[in-house]
Amino acid sequence: MKIDDFLVERWMNVYEHDVEINLAETCVQPFTLKEYLDFVDKPNFFKDFQNEKLTYGYIEGHPKLRAGISEIYKDVKPDNVLITGGAIEANFNSFYSLIEPGDTVISVFPTYQQLFSVPKSFLANVKFLRLTPEKKWLPDIDELNELVDKKTKMIILNNPNNPCGSLINISTMKAVCEIAKDVDAYVHCDEAYMGLYITKDRTPSILDLYEKGISVGSFSKPLSLTGLRLGWIASNDEVIHHCMLHRDYTTISKSMIDEALATLAIPHLDKILTRNNRIIRENHTILENWIKKESNFSWVAPTAGSVGFMRHHLDVSAEKLCLGLIKKKSTFLVPGDCFNHPNHVRIGYGNNKDTIKEGLRRISEYLELFE
Repeated sequence: MKIDDFLVERWMNVYEHDVEINLAETCVQPFTLKEYLDFVDKPNFFKDFQNEKLTYGYIEGHPKLRAGISEIYKDVKPDNVLITGGAIEANFNSFYSLIEPGDTVISVFPTYQQLFSVPKSFLANVKFLRLTPEKKWLPDIDELNELVDKKTKMIILNNPNNPCGSLINISTMKAVCEIAKDVDAYVHCDEAYMGLYITKDRTPSILDLYEKGISVGSFSKPLSLTGLRLGWIASNDEVIHHCMLHRDYTTISKSMIDEALATLAIPHLDKILTRNNRIIRENHTILENWIKKESNFSWVAPTAGSVGFMRHHLDVSAEKLCLGLIKKKSTFLVPGDCFNHPNHVRIGYGNNKDTIKEGLRRISEYLELFE
């Protein structure tokens, strides 16, 4: 099996640990362990847990954790939730379990590269439903209709979108589901940023809209528990069955300690999301005001999530721009080259506001070199 280099992950791995200011952070101010245990009022967690035998635990995930996650959706049983190693394992398991050589797979683009590179590696015929700034980085239903064929096995969405921060509205989601239903296709939706909203707009999970919907979630982006490396896949009985069969050959189960820590968050989800939405909205305002004054950048303002895709107006590639920022200003962004958009950069605004302000100040200083 051949696989393309995962461009954004390669970039992050090489550069993010050696900079002073990280403006590529996609998670919302991850908790320290002490902060988290205080936040959920469980300061004695490790003392209470120390007599637990460190077995494989529950293969599908701890029952309390699966039950808590199922409550996020309208009518989902705990048995239809499978705990995974982050959203990235959930995505992979879905593709690994359902996609076969020769299947047509339609993916939005730009998006997180895993969503199209993995299906391609499984010898699917991958077609792109291209998103553009002119259409506010949202899918065009007429274009999707043209891409669908009789071999279409899966339509892949990312909502909210990474890197663009766009949110597909409910009417468009329903239209996608109707198209998928006509060809009996799955709709796989990476919802790793679900719960983070800049505006008042909300969109239900794909699982609440379509019987062959596949929802992927994460404890990393919206819940600030990145270090637990946990996510989930939620879908119908058939999908979960196939994912379980394939899971036996990969990770088997997740860490008992990580699952126990994640379970503590379940009664406090609203409280965590209130905290995190306050952070991203405040930072979004700071960033929006900076862009209005900075002639070298523009964007379609994100409406959800914690990342945005900024267009730069310089006569260099985004990669060269970002490398210069690292070298001259120890400031880190992700070049749009990682998303096949070399005239854009991805910025994350989940950090504390002082980091955001300092990073933007350094970018402005660096841009003076181009004048």
